[in-house]
Amino acid sequence: MFSLTRRQFVLSGLAATTGAALQLGTLAGLLAPLPAQAAPGKPETTSVELGFIALTDAAPLIIAKEKGFFAKAGMTGVELKKQTSWAVTRDNLELGSAGGGIDGAHILSPMPYLLTTGAISKSKKPVPMNILARLNTQGQAISVSKEFLPAKFKAKSPGLVAAVAKKNATGDKFKVAVTFPGGNHDLWTRYWLAANGVDPNKQADLVVIPPPQMVANMQSGTMDAFCVGEPWNERLVNKKIGYTAAQTGEIWKQHPEKAFAMRADWVKKNPNAALRLLMAVQQAQKWAENPANTPELAKILAEDKYVKASVDDILPRLQGTVDYGDGRKVTKSPYTMKFWSNNASFPYKSHDTWFVTEDIRWGYLPKGTDIKGLVNKVNRSDLWRAAAKANGFGSGPASDSRGVEVFFDGVKFDPSNPKAYLDGLKIKALK
Repeated sequence: MFSLTRRQFVLSGLAATTGAALQLGTLAGLLAPLPAQAAPGKPETTSVELGFIALTDAAPLIIAKEKGFFAKAGMTGVELKKQTSWAVTRDNLELGSAGGGIDGAHILSPMPYLLTTGAISKSKKPVPMNILARLNTQGQAISVSKEFLPAKFKAKSPGLVAAVAKKNATGDKFKVAVTFPGGNHDLWTRYWLAANGVDPNKQADLVVIPPPQMVANMQSGTMDAFCVGEPWNERLVNKKIGYTAAQTGEIWKQHPEKAFAMRADWVKKNPNAALRLLMAVQQAQKWAENPANTPELAKILAEDKYVKASVDDILPRLQGTVDYGDGRKVTKSPYTMKFWSNNASFPYKSHDTWFVTEDIRWGYLPKGTDIKGLVNKVNRSDLWRAAAKANGFGSGPASDSRGVEVFFDGVKFDPSNPKAYLDGLKIKALK
């Protein structure tokens, strides 16, 4: 894809940048985004419509727009369109911009797989998607109504079974809100409940609520718990309506979260434009990861056109300061959201293998799904590597697999053998 001259230019730029960063000896220097370099080939289009939800993990797309990274990459006509729910994101991706929808989005990582198989599309027909990058790792939470403060729910909650049984005995089933069936938060909730001995299909009522509506629904008393991204867990605590039981990083440290995904037909038609978009997103991720930029990031996200929340709701957890609302307070949390460090941006195929496997576990995808084939079709780690090289950021991790993952309950997931993982789980929808 690159000429010899191009390779030499990129390598010399990388060496110069790395040397300068080391000389500075600061995290800010290491994370400073490089000026956008021209991607190979003229972009087939400079216009694209991308969706996002009011969450702090939409930051890479928002920053790429606000700080001019899209424009510097030659993508001067990027429009960010706020979506009211993940269901609306799904519908607009199925339509595509030609049909009045969108071409790509900040999205729950399992959704491109569910769309590609046709499992969630309105037409029930496949809507092939490509995952180009992971937008962040960690940074979500499971929060609980203050009614359950005496139960002291945490990641490991031995009293969860008894508390849920007591609630169910009243005739009002333990109700947990998630953001989309088969999506990240649905899977974190199900994993947490099942690992603590509660069958989410039989002993809990899981309902779908759009992220910005979570706190209002908790305040009205219509739910007992929810799982969502920030700043909605922080807002719940600030309003003294409930508390955070666990940050999702406590369930799976450095777990993958949202993705940047595009319709596969758009990527195929506009390969150079897709690469330029990805270059800009990577640069924005490095900018967002830089702690010197976090206060400005919070102010940008707080704007009404984006998250529409106060800086007080957004900033603390971005900086790693977490008031759980139950007496626990931490600073420099190891579970804070990451946008770039520790390969947070790289779309590991092993992580997508877990998402697909969990969707099989809970019946969102058929038991006979070709997991490896589906992941290889949707996940475009090759494009991520090409964009990173064009940016002078290197080529990413040596492997598309991060290896065996270990969860808070000691369960291990070997991406090379998802069947063994499924077979070893005690609670699942599969017979």
